[in-house]
Amino acid sequence: MAQADPLEILVRAPARLHMGFLDLSGSLGRRFGSVGLTLEGMGVLLRARRTEHVSAAGPQAQRALQYAQVFVTRLGLDAGAHLVVEEALPEHVGLGSGTQLALAVGLALARLYGLELSVREIATVHERGQRSGIGIGAFETGGFLLDGGRGSGDAPPPTVARVEFPAAWRVLLIFDDQARGLHGAREVQAFRHLPAFPDTLAAHLCRLMLMQAIPALLEQDLEPFGRSIAELQRAVGDHFAPAQGGRFTSPRVAQALSWLEAQGICCVGQSSWGPTGFAIVASEEQARSLAQAGREHHPGLRFMVLAARNRGGEVHAVLATAEALAARS
Repeated sequence: MAQADPLEILVRAPARLHMGFLDLSGSLGRRFGSVGLTLEGMGVLLRARRTEHVSAAGPQAQRALQYAQVFVTRLGLDAGAHLVVEEALPEHVGLGSGTQLALAVGLALARLYGLELSVREIATVHERGQRSGIGIGAFETGGFLLDGGRGSGDAPPPTVARVEFPAAWRVLLIFDDQARGLHGAREVQAFRHLPAFPDTLAAHLCRLMLMQAIPALLEQDLEPFGRSIAELQRAVGDHFAPAQGGRFTSPRVAQALSWLEAQGICCVGQSSWGPTGFAIVASEEQARSLAQAGREHHPGLRFMVLAARNRGGEVHAVLATAEALAARS
């Protein structure tokens, strides 16, 4: 039988919510520590096939091309590929667009050329996971994730807890298309100039996650889970307020979140630097009802209902025999 070689690689990388940091001081030797959730129905979909040179097409093609060139250069590959970005995440809105596209490009190239590289090794090549490991964990396993922060080495933060998210619960996303979260040099500067994060607050937030959020999630008890996430959001949002102009980046999203709280929704917040807001509710019906009401009360915002994703990203190879490849040449 003829040897089968990959003709095309298809990678699907899921979006994620970044719900907050636990320990920005790093006084125990590990800094940041993140909490987040993998999302179903939004992400990066990328196709790649071998070519002589590196090229890219589709939404965010230039960004994908840059990731491919970095990957090829740093691994010393004498190889090319044509990348087609079929679906992309909106950039700089808090859904992990950069990490997911970088992982998708790196995994596609690695599989095309037979490189046995893990998701974390590819993240290191692209220098992703400098602060949070949630995007990497989202691709690895999906689900609700807590990472252990960045240590003294170069490795991305390890996932220390991963919990299945209840199938019935839904995520209501709130988009302000007129705003963007901090990124790039401005983000780096913001971290440098933020005030010191109190050890007592870090201790409280870690206890909150260990003794309330995760047990409540395992028991599928939305109210204590939601209260703990909302408290984490208030603490971290107020800490980042000098850099992002308030507890939440977008004043319009902030108003929508306050409106949701007035409807009795306890689990609300902002993903990463925003401006995207989120709420966790108990059912599809409740989420869709709130989304419709939200559109009426806040016409300048977009509302979307998604489920959580309890599995990681996907990599599929389309195989061709040597005869088939010869026939195409």
